[in-house]
Amino acid sequence: MTETSGWALYKRLLGYVKPYWKSMVLAIVGYGIYAASSTALAEMMKRLIDGIENPDADFRLFLPLFVVGMFAARGVGTFLGTYFMSNVARNVVHVLRCNVFNHMLHLPGRFFDSHSSGHLISRVTYHVEQVTGAATNAITIILREGLFVVGLVSYLLWTNWLLTLLFLTVTPLIGGVVSFTSKRFRSISQRIQHSMGDVTHVASEALSGYRVVRTHGAEEYEKRRFAAVSDYNRQQSMKEALTKATSTPVIQLLVALALALLVWLAMSPALMDNMSPGEFVAFITAASMMAKPVRQLTEVNSVIQKGLAASAELFGLLEVPQERDDGKLVPPRFQGKVTLEGVRFGYGEGGAEVLKGIDLEVSPGEMIAIVGRSGSGKSTLVSLLPRFYRPTAGRILIDDVPVENYRLAPLRRQLALVNQQVTLFNASVADNIAYGVPDANREHIEAAARAAYADEFIDALPQGYDTIVGDNGVMLSGGQRQRLAIARAIFKDAPILILDEATSALDTESERYIQRALEEVCRDRTTFVIAHRLSTIERADRILVMDQGEIVERGSHAELLERDGVYASLHRLQFQETA
Repeated sequence: MTETSGWALYKRLLGYVKPYWKSMVLAIVGYGIYAASSTALAEMMKRLIDGIENPDADFRLFLPLFVVGMFAARGVGTFLGTYFMSNVARNVVHVLRCNVFNHMLHLPGRFFDSHSSGHLISRVTYHVEQVTGAATNAITIILREGLFVVGLVSYLLWTNWLLTLLFLTVTPLIGGVVSFTSKRFRSISQRIQHSMGDVTHVASEALSGYRVVRTHGAEEYEKRRFAAVSDYNRQQSMKEALTKATSTPVIQLLVALALALLVWLAMSPALMDNMSPGEFVAFITAASMMAKPVRQLTEVNSVIQKGLAASAELFGLLEVPQERDDGKLVPPRFQGKVTLEGVRFGYGEGGAEVLKGIDLEVSPGEMIAIVGRSGSGKSTLVSLLPRFYRPTAGRILIDDVPVENYRLAPLRRQLALVNQQVTLFNASVADNIAYGVPDANREHIEAAARAAYADEFIDALPQGYDTIVGDNGVMLSGGQRQRLAIARAIFKDAPILILDEATSALDTESERYIQRALEEVCRDRTTFVIAHRLSTIERADRILVMDQGEIVERGSHAELLERDGVYASLHRLQFQETA
């Protein structure tokens, strides 16, 4: 990454600081007061030495007041700078974190297919903090110590400009060290940030899948896996520490050499003739005080490079195009007619086609069951209706209007989806049923639960509908979670319903409940049912049999059995398994 692009990143980063310019101004004023009062220490030394040589009553009164005033001003400056810069910092964290999270919620499905959740979470947490370090923490040091250095250099020039110019001869050498370490810090920081994503990813996988880990006796494997990514992170962090630990002493040594030369020159008789003892002490004091701010200014380089490395990733993420939403129509309630014309689809460019020329016309209120072997394209087909993906060829129409013509949010509000992998949130039962609808009517929630035959187990929970279900419904059985998901779909009251293996996790008794619930909820709704258990779809209006991305059979349950084809073979196989 070039210096130009680094500066462009930093300018974009400072754009997040701009709305809080009032706090920034107060912080700058505070650091200005801090720098001036700290520089005044050299002047105090001058007056102290000169006063000792020529004591008087006014001097005895003035100097103590000067000391108190100097440290009081320094305290006020430190407070203003620290507090208001912290205000800017936390606001920048909040805004940037929300921007990144909000943007990710609108990214297309293909993006999530190619990125692990661990790396995405790391960007919202770790990366944002690194960026904020560059946007605010670095500015804090640059302002506070930078103004202090400006104050000291100004004082040195005012006291003896010739000696000061000699002192500043080390500046190009310091610049060379900083330039070299900048490139190294940026490179190492990028590797550290990626490794933090690996750490988050491995940890979240192992902890969320702890049952699988334990049943397979894979604890040692996961420990080694986590130790490997953590050790790589440690190695990169140590490289960063080595660079920092080396560059800082080198810069300090350069400053010390310049200071030693200064002291040697300052003690020459020719120069001493033009300076009082107080001025000489003040000059040496001011010059020696340069070491600390210069060290901090060089150390802040690592913070800036970390932030720029993180901001490159975050801004790259923010530039990923969101889901295309070119539609203009806000549909009234759908009638439920669905048409697919020559629909083809493949994951990724150049990938094999998952769907191969699907033609289908579904009447309003019709129940369509889709069966077939795993990988035949069933779930992919129904994922095209809510536009999670776009067909690579052909088109899909709802109520004779191409789905691309509808705006995304109104389109999806009219579809209800129940997946095989149920997603519940760590909230109450009621909030999960009425997900996305704040302050929902409790009667409607309970009616949806009754329709899904979930009210029986909900009433037995400790707090009923107000019971917190735990992370992804860990407090509930598989069947109970599935019924809650169906209750959520019923509550949504959408005219098009998609059930993707919705009864796969149910025991026989729960399945009977759900069958009765589905008969009720599917009435007057267009329903797509992907089913593994053929017994659950015998009453479907039509059954589609898919194989390798194509519809190979279609018809009612009785018609397909009579045809004695693929469906009949699947039915006989399941009947033998359950016999």
